[in-house]
Amino acid sequence: GAYVLNEATNLIAKWAHDAVKKEWRISVNISPKQFRDENFVDNIKNLIISKNIDSKKLRVELTEGVLIDNQQSAMQKIDELNRFGVSISIDDFGTGYSSLGYLKHLNIDELKIDQSFVLGLSENSSDKTIIKTIITMGEEFGFEVIAEGVETKEQFEELKNLGCNYFQGYLFAKPCPENEL
Repeated sequence: GAYVLNEATNLIAKWAHDAVKKEWRISVNISPKQFRDENFVDNIKNLIISKNIDSKKLRVELTEGVLIDNQQSAMQKIDELNRFGVSISIDDFGTGYSSLGYLKHLNIDELKIDQSFVLGLSENSSDKTIIKTIITMGEEFGFEVIAEGVETKEQFEELKNLGCNYFQGYLFAKPCPENEL
């Protein structure tokens, strides 16, 4: 986890001088163990300060499970990161069994619709209903909502019709080396 955060912040610093990439933000998945570390927030702050990068270019992605473990501590860390300019995403949203009540207390920026719902979109009306509900809920809270695992034009069109504005998946690009971005 520390290595990935270091590499991500190195790229943000490098891209600050690129005409196109300077506008990009990097999202980093954070493991529950990494997030529970008492120095987690300070480590991120130190990386940003030491590399003199724009904190708004870094987004940390947390799963719902991280929030369930210790809600009070999680909310404090999220608030501190947010005050520092780092944005927060809830990854794989809808797959956890937590109460939705925590959403109204979290200072987050994004919900990511889990790809399992996207994969079943055309065959399963329940998946469509869940996606539509997440999009509507995200809009009401002022969150960006991104659909993960978009692999076909049909999925993309259906998600757009449901009101989704942000997408991630093989339809757009597969993982590749930095120089191919």
